[in-house]
Amino acid sequence: MPRPMAVSLCTTFSPSTSKGVSLTAARERGQLVFLEGLRSAVDIFFRAGGEAHPLQFLREAKAASLQPLYEFVREALEPVDQGAAAWKRPVLLVDDLSVLLSLGVGAVAVLDFIHYCRACVCCRLQGNIVALVHDSGDAEDEESDVLLNGLSHQSHLVLRAEGLATGFCRDVHGQLRVLWRTPSPPAQRGRSLTFQYKIQDKSVSFFAKGLSPAVL
Repeated sequence: MPRPMAVSLCTTFSPSTSKGVSLTAARERGQLVFLEGLRSAVDIFFRAGGEAHPLQFLREAKAASLQPLYEFVREALEPVDQGAAAWKRPVLLVDDLSVLLSLGVGAVAVLDFIHYCRACVCCRLQGNIVALVHDSGDAEDEESDVLLNGLSHQSHLVLRAEGLATGFCRDVHGQLRVLWRTPSPPAQRGRSLTFQYKIQDKSVSFFAKGLSPAVL
């Protein structure tokens, strides 16, 4: 029977737990392929020549290419052998794309990488891609703006986490804006909702604006 599968490209945390889900257990069951950016970035500088590393661009002085990283994603979704069951509706998680900009990769190259991943994961395998991008808010950061706008244009659903305009609040930590884009049904296209949230120890509570349990 086809199985669900996730490929995670992560640069910030080790594969232990995420929002109550054991990533280590998912790896042991063969449901998660995990590339830890920090550890892989160190390994690449101590390895001799040979096959391309997913983060090969870190050793390239100019014209950094993300093709080896894409090949890692594509090969991770291939069956281990001819008799293995194909993955069903895989999910590619990228945390986070903004780090690639700080490592010297251009915004256009990052968008090309996502484009090829969409062709493989979304179009061919009918899966989904979830990617995190940071908005620096700096008007002079053109690369960040190109990445954020380009990715938003390609996305079907945009979730934007923001702080409160009123500043710090003990019971409300921020707000989440949800925007439906094409190809949503005509009734939802361009529709948006705004929720407020509070981050707890092992979960996040969401509620409508002004309806925090602390004020009701």
